[in-house]
Amino acid sequence: MAKQSEKREVPAVLQKLLKADMYITNTLCNLMEKCLPFRSLKVHYKLLEVSCLGYLWIPGWFIFIWMVWKRNLMEMQVNFFIGLITDIIAVALLKAVFRRRRPAGNKPDMLGQIGPDIYSFPSGHVSRAFYIAYFFLVLYPVHFLFRMPVLAWFVSVSVSRILMRRHYLLDVLGGVLLGFINSLLVALLWFSEDTAVYLISFVSDERIEGGDYHV
Repeated sequence: MAKQSEKREVPAVLQKLLKADMYITNTLCNLMEKCLPFRSLKVHYKLLEVSCLGYLWIPGWFIFIWMVWKRNLMEMQVNFFIGLITDIIAVALLKAVFRRRRPAGNKPDMLGQIGPDIYSFPSGHVSRAFYIAYFFLVLYPVHFLFRMPVLAWFVSVSVSRILMRRHYLLDVLGGVLLGFINSLLVALLWFSEDTAVYLISFVSDERIEGGDYHV
């Protein structure tokens, strides 16, 4: 039996949309490279990239929960962690489905560019940055002094993904939409403090103040 080609046929309308996306993204990148000192900003772009890596946020958040073991923070800690997990799962599934290749200008030096992450749509960095910003601006508002830095960080991460040629414009917009949907999901599933404490008790019941969960 002859092997069938695995190449998928893309509808004509979608092809036009993707070509327009590629053209707009390339034009924008070329224009910005003429206006901005890309080489001097490259280090900043890499730092922004690292600041939103999922496989750093997950263990980092575990360490934060363990180091800052306070009952009144567990509600926030658990709900935020759930959002990180759902974001990573959703991004991996969508990338595996759409399998859009990254821009031609992308260099294979991206940290963690393995598995589904070799694909471009949607941007996992942007979806995660949006979720983190939404969480600490809306779901669990931080002090007003930190709100502008959080918002600026999200915008900077999003813009850097395009200027580094990691993603096309539609990838970034898709990441924003996914991050928004994920934020709404976390808000809908929001666990109370008692539920959060109960869940964390599986990690180390001995550290829970009051010891109410011993069997």
